[in-house]
Amino acid sequence: MSAKSSSLMHHAQRLFLFVAALLVSVAASAADNSLPIPSAPSLGAKSYILVDYNSGQVLAAKNPDKRIEPASITKLMTCYIVFDEIKKGNLKPSDMVTVSKKAWEIHGSQMFLKVGDKVSVDDLLQGLITQSGNDAAVALAQYIAGTTSTFTDYMNQYAKHLGMTNSHFMDVNGLPHPDHYMSARDIATIYAAIVRKFPKLYDQYFHEKSFTYGGIKQYNRNTLLWSDPRVDGGKTGHTQSAGFNLVASAKDHGMRVISVVTGTDSENARKNQCEALISYGFRFFDDGKLFDKGKEISQIRVWKGAQSELPVVAHGPIYVAYPRGQRDALSTSAKLPGHLTAPIKKGERLGTLSIKYNDKTLKEEPLYAGKSIAEGGYVTQFIDDILMMFQ
Repeated sequence: MSAKSSSLMHHAQRLFLFVAALLVSVAASAADNSLPIPSAPSLGAKSYILVDYNSGQVLAAKNPDKRIEPASITKLMTCYIVFDEIKKGNLKPSDMVTVSKKAWEIHGSQMFLKVGDKVSVDDLLQGLITQSGNDAAVALAQYIAGTTSTFTDYMNQYAKHLGMTNSHFMDVNGLPHPDHYMSARDIATIYAAIVRKFPKLYDQYFHEKSFTYGGIKQYNRNTLLWSDPRVDGGKTGHTQSAGFNLVASAKDHGMRVISVVTGTDSENARKNQCEALISYGFRFFDDGKLFDKGKEISQIRVWKGAQSELPVVAHGPIYVAYPRGQRDALSTSAKLPGHLTAPIKKGERLGTLSIKYNDKTLKEEPLYAGKSIAEGGYVTQFIDDILMMFQ
């Protein structure tokens, strides 16, 4: 064999080995990408839930609908109503509130108000959220509703409106009572609602690590604010009967998750378990927007109408959480009526969009008529009557 032939064979062998190694690498990569998502960490919490904020999908859960004592996590609902009153223009952060005897004498965590003090709504919100002050909660409730009992009625009405089916409130603070309860899912729901409806107020109040009032400096009990830079807010709760509860929100590369743990046995346990869920969510999931608000998702034939094609849309943008790196493996399908006859009103519910990863349904979204279609003229209806006989 000539030296030239030997050299060509050597290069051919090297090329073959390179291609073979490349194919093995691609196959291994594909195999890795198809691995199932591992189970969520095994936690000692009585109940927990991890929710993807954008899509609302549950990424991990244990007893998420079990009714538990929320303790001071109750103050999320108190906060929601105060934020809503600010947004509606019914009160301002600069409003001054006179502290009542009832607010002063309530026991539990305090911002240490005194009877007759005039305190701004802004300071009371800091005391409510950062210091978890029971006195701040009472002062705000009385200022808005006159009495805490009337404010508690508001809380229950708001809970119903938000779809919190396993929550009932007896006070504004979360002191132990057999008829005062929430669930991990409802806690995630109210937290997500605060972030979504009041983003500026959320950014203003929920990041604070400490607050000083009356010369007394207190630190936020959500210690994840110090240890995990992804965490941008949360709320703790604790009583002897409730154990240690925590809800925390975290963001990473545009994805937000809300983690809730209840009934843990220590401050350190609630912190570690809440963070374990957060890390699990970011490690194994992505989320993304599949359709913009008002984007045509499908079309459906309309019979006997002034127009024959109807755009099908969702009410808002559609987000989905999916196994990390697997967006290309997602598929969508729309379940729509076989026959649709005019008239059709814009916004009328028509069907359901299913979003799947392989054979698993990740999420379902309701679909609606994108516009109104009136009845067609007599000729159109007559022709469509004939055509429908052959469908």
